[in-house]
Amino acid sequence: MPKTEIRPRRDIVALLCDAGFKRRRDTNTWAHRDGRPFSKEEQALVFRATRVELEEVREQLARYREYRRTTEEAPEAFQRFLAPFMEQLTKKNLGNAVQLMSEDDRTEFDRLLRLVIDPVHPFAPYAF
Repeated sequence: MPKTEIRPRRDIVALLCDAGFKRRRDTNTWAHRDGRPFSKEEQALVFRATRVELEEVREQLARYREYRRTTEEAPEAFQRFLAPFMEQLTKKNLGNAVQLMSEDDRTEFDRLLRLVIDPVHPFAPYAF
C-alpha cells in the first residue's frame, strides 16, 4: 500500500503563525499578534495541531528570519556589488556602472536594489 503524505492544515498553520504564544490571564487563552485573545474555538484548534503543522510553522518562520537577515544586509551587499564597477569608471554614476554589467550582473543588481528600496514585509503565513 502506498504511503500517504500527511499535509498540514492551512487554517491551523495560519492561526499558529498569528499566535503570540503568551497566555492571557483575562481570557486564559493565547492571543493573536495584534493582542486580540483567541476565541475558545481558535484555542481548541491550535491545541489539535500536529507535529507536521508545527514543523510547517517553524519552517515558515525560519524563511522569514532569513528574509529579514537578507534585507538588513542588503545595503552593504549592494555597495560591495557595485564597488568593482565603480572602480572602472572615471565618471562615477549608477547609469555608467549599469552599462558595464552583464545580463547576470544586472539581474543581481535588480535583486539587491529591490531589497534596498522595498519596504520590509511583515510576517504572514504562506508568504515566505
